[in-house]
Amino acid sequence: MSSSVISRTRFSVLDRSRIREGRPPGEALRDTVALAREAEALGYHRFWVSEHHGVPGVAGSAPTVLAAAVAAATRTLRVGTGGVMLPNHRPLVVAEQFGVLEALFPGRIDMGLGRSVGFTNGVRKALGRDKGDAEDFAGQLGELLGWFTGGSPAGVHARPAEGLRVPPFVLATGEGARIAARAGLPVVIGDLRGREKLLRGIDDYRSLFRPSPWAAEPYVVISGTVAVAGSEAEARRLLVPEAWSTAYSRTHGTFPPLAPAESVEARTMTVRERDVYESALAGHIAGTPEQVAHELEAVLKETGAQEVLVTTSTYDRAALLDSLRRLAGLFAPDRCSARDADPARAGDPGRANP
Repeated sequence: MSSSVISRTRFSVLDRSRIREGRPPGEALRDTVALAREAEALGYHRFWVSEHHGVPGVAGSAPTVLAAAVAAATRTLRVGTGGVMLPNHRPLVVAEQFGVLEALFPGRIDMGLGRSVGFTNGVRKALGRDKGDAEDFAGQLGELLGWFTGGSPAGVHARPAEGLRVPPFVLATGEGARIAARAGLPVVIGDLRGREKLLRGIDDYRSLFRPSPWAAEPYVVISGTVAVAGSEAEARRLLVPEAWSTAYSRTHGTFPPLAPAESVEARTMTVRERDVYESALAGHIAGTPEQVAHELEAVLKETGAQEVLVTTSTYDRAALLDSLRRLAGLFAPDRCSARDADPARAGDPGRANP
């Protein structure tokens, strides 16, 4: 079922530590760590965590702290952030945090960086930031990378970051992709639903790319939702909780915890809610393994991407893990077959990697 283009592509996971309705935030963080163990066993290349502030439906507010927990719970998986929002922080502090991570887990840490600021005016005010802080992202990025290579005119040194090599990635759309290209850094670009915009961003990135000490040539990671199940209907159902959270946030101004699919499907929605909900369900890569393989092959050939970062969120964590297993069966079928044959793991989707 796997094609040559899929088998030579790296697949990675971003987990946003989505809180589930009626469950505590701490459980979402523990679920993230448990999922990382499973992703490692399935052959995924990286596992990243995100940064959100003041969002009721997301527990992941401190990505470098959570990345440390994920790295401690795994052995070979690359671990990083998707991403640390650089305008929210002083570059020196970010360098120090990643320096500590790299010193503790050498050769396994990625530094994914974004240019967004707080989701609401209240969050931006609490962070001491405003929308304009994202405009100097290129300067902030240059300062951050400088801490790894040589200190500052004031004679300050980032300890233990200086001299360490932590691969940087830029999470980008539009201008962010151009900044990544001019800095000579790998780019993470999405989402998969807006193919024309995605391709424009990739084309801009490749045409403007300048080799740097961090990357000799362009490296493209495409990100988005990929849901795999036994049937097309089951795969679509995986998308329902996140689609409703998106619809609610855009009509009520706050992003809520994930609700069970059956609860969402029984809900009476306003016309506006229904429109946004249906839109949020559309355009993702979702279906049976055969359908997903066909769509993935097409988008990988179209984009020439070297890696796919899977960002799927859903209420049912067992179904999410099953989706990741089925997807892994497309790019690492031998590894998945050996795992399925292990009696210690059979029928136990939540078992931690020993």
